[in-house]
Amino acid sequence: MKLHTYLFPLIVLFLLILLPFVAGEYVLHLFILVLLWAYLATSWNILGGYAGQHSLGHGVFLGIGAYTSTLLFIHLGISPWLGMWIGGALASLAALFIGYLCFRYGLKGPYFALVTIALAEAFVFLTSNMASIGGARGLEVTWIGHRPDMMQFDGKMGYYFIILTILVIGVLITLWLHNRRPGYQWVAVRENEDAAEALGVDTLRTKIEATVLSAFMTAIGGTFYAQYFTYIGPRTVFGEIVSVQILIFAIVGGLGTVWGPTVGALLLIPVAELARANLSGSVGGAHLVIYGMVMVLVMLFMPKGIVGLAKDVLSKLNRRFTKKNIYKEAL
Repeated sequence: MKLHTYLFPLIVLFLLILLPFVAGEYVLHLFILVLLWAYLATSWNILGGYAGQHSLGHGVFLGIGAYTSTLLFIHLGISPWLGMWIGGALASLAALFIGYLCFRYGLKGPYFALVTIALAEAFVFLTSNMASIGGARGLEVTWIGHRPDMMQFDGKMGYYFIILTILVIGVLITLWLHNRRPGYQWVAVRENEDAAEALGVDTLRTKIEATVLSAFMTAIGGTFYAQYFTYIGPRTVFGEIVSVQILIFAIVGGLGTVWGPTVGALLLIPVAELARANLSGSVGGAHLVIYGMVMVLVMLFMPKGIVGLAKDVLSKLNRRFTKKNIYKEAL
């Protein structure tokens, strides 16, 4: 592992650590959103980017994590620090059940995507009609004051460092798996499932493992989502909008790359939020139009995503530089 390869990410991390001490509340809120969606997209990228199973219902796992930790906090006084692990475990069990049923019977591609959408809508319907967990009104996280042990803070700095830490851990997990056997198996399944199986890869187990890990990580983000926004509802966490939004950042940044989800969130979140703040008052929905335009342009001119394009450019420059050196040596 060469140090210069990770020099730029380390510099960015250092700047992100310094940011809360010099930025205002609005800027801090903006970066919290960037880090949160970057983490959720990183979690989805394990299943959708590396394993090639495009889930359009990842809000199921986000909602399980959010609802579990919030209900434990409201009714039993259990800290979200513990509730997030319980929510992650429940989301993993749900992912194990969903993944086994889908992959055992050969569902993949658009069929798997349709099933995940249906499951997300089913969870919206169920939670909307269960008064014991808030029903359609959702749940509000009770404010008990500045309690770091309960994941509650007066300002935004505490939340900022929590989500920054969670994202760093998520990226490190992806980075570690990227060059390990699970990562190679996921990519093999994504590129050609039949060939991977012929070479001895247990494709069913491989896809289920990716589903469970992705669900667990997403549920952890669900707990932070609930504590930061202090409100969750059936549509806000289980709905199709949040599910699609999660995968958009990974697609724009670059599927199956370590840094793609973070780059995608870093580009799209500020554009959407700044447009909403400056244009929504005069032109209703203008921020959605700009948001969509950015995504369309990226998809048209960068089909591999921003990180994929950057890799291609660097590869071409490296080949040209190598050819020039060979030519000089020949002379």
